[in-house]
Amino acid sequence: MNTPRIAFVNPPFLPRYSRGQRSPAVTRSGTLYYPMWLAYSAAHAQRLGCDYTLIDSPASSLSFEETIKKIREFAPDLTIIEAATPSVLSDLNFALRIKNERISPYVVAAGTHVSALPEEAFQFAPELDAVIVGEYEIPLEEIVNALRKGSDFENLEGVSTKKRPVITRSRYFENLDERPFVSEIYKKFLPIDEYFNPNAHHPMVAIITGRGCPHFCSFCVFPQTLTGRRYRKRSVSSVISEFCWISENLPQVKGIFIEDDTFTADRNRVEDFCRELARINLPVTWSANARADVESETIQLMKKSNLRALCVGFESGNQEILEKIGKGISLERMRKFAEDSRSAGIHVHGCFIAGLPGETRLTLHKTLQFALSLPLDTAQFYPLMVYPGTRAYDYAKQNDLIAVKTYREWLSPEGLHRCVVKTDDFSPEQLVRFCNFARRRFYLRKSYLFEMLKRVITKPDERHRAILSARTFLKHLLKD
Repeated sequence: MNTPRIAFVNPPFLPRYSRGQRSPAVTRSGTLYYPMWLAYSAAHAQRLGCDYTLIDSPASSLSFEETIKKIREFAPDLTIIEAATPSVLSDLNFALRIKNERISPYVVAAGTHVSALPEEAFQFAPELDAVIVGEYEIPLEEIVNALRKGSDFENLEGVSTKKRPVITRSRYFENLDERPFVSEIYKKFLPIDEYFNPNAHHPMVAIITGRGCPHFCSFCVFPQTLTGRRYRKRSVSSVISEFCWISENLPQVKGIFIEDDTFTADRNRVEDFCRELARINLPVTWSANARADVESETIQLMKKSNLRALCVGFESGNQEILEKIGKGISLERMRKFAEDSRSAGIHVHGCFIAGLPGETRLTLHKTLQFALSLPLDTAQFYPLMVYPGTRAYDYAKQNDLIAVKTYREWLSPEGLHRCVVKTDDFSPEQLVRFCNFARRRFYLRKSYLFEMLKRVITKPDERHRAILSARTFLKHLLKD
């Protein structure tokens, strides 16, 4: 089998189910993530000389049967199915269908959930050939080499099997420049207009310029299940080249979102990138995940390079709680960052969490007041979401704080996030009520509504993005 045929599949579940994000769900804002890890694996398969396809059922509105048909028509030797916590039983059942109907001789599961709990995956789906643990590329390469040799998948690095279901961590992929651009994979296989992130101009693409995060937030899932703590980076020239490729080959794209966990972790690299991007002056804006400790000089450079927005985890308005979750930053530093960003004309999306260790009514009140006092463009308030493989999940499980019995209960019937943890002071329902209240307090302020209306009227580039987001978000805001 010199040229294996590989199908990378983001399987069907609920309409607009965003499996690829850190907290998988059908979102209130209409957000739909690209299947980034599958797409990067497809790029690696191209580098390995394989034939491949990428199928994203939620984005393409494909049913179970329609997805099965597409896989059958491609006739893969190997199928990689991505699985996430809320949908894991459905995802593994889909994998079994592919295996049991002999649509693909080999079926492998991947993703944050099965990476954290490979033994459990084989309990749910004993017919699986393997589970990828950690980042996908090196285990994929090991599997491809085994297929070419006609050997089994036992004793492969980063690959768990039923006979050897132990958690084996893969080597992390090092040369991130050494592959085709993921945006090329998007163009070849995916319906780009369907993907949406409210922090980026639409249509948009999402790329990763570096993997891993050097910080230690207890709840963050990617560094603890896939990418690790060490921040491995693409070269600035590689990232700039992909921006140019997108601008030239995807002219409909208006925004690029950098999906690194913390793009701003390396100040010198960010500044070099911004200077070069400002020099070439492409007709696209960009947004990124950031930490609330970016220096004002760097913020100014980011703005000059056509940065639109930063997505930032503030988490809590209580310093003691921030220390308990490993945030490693002060409230004063976060406030200065938000003020510097507003002064530079950069939008900031603030993320806040209810139900963190040590949470009380007073700390929740402080968090809301902190959020209202910051010059934020948008904000999200969610109860703590814990996922297998994270310290937050381990703490909740050890202290009997997980209030649901099945993974499907991580979501409501329609797919929205549910609260799955309780605390000493709050039930899950109380945490949800606080988040709904906080969301209304933030967005229904007269001053905020006036500012948003003015922006929609005066800024055409913001109008389309705002309308797409409001189309679903307002319905939930008024209903919750």
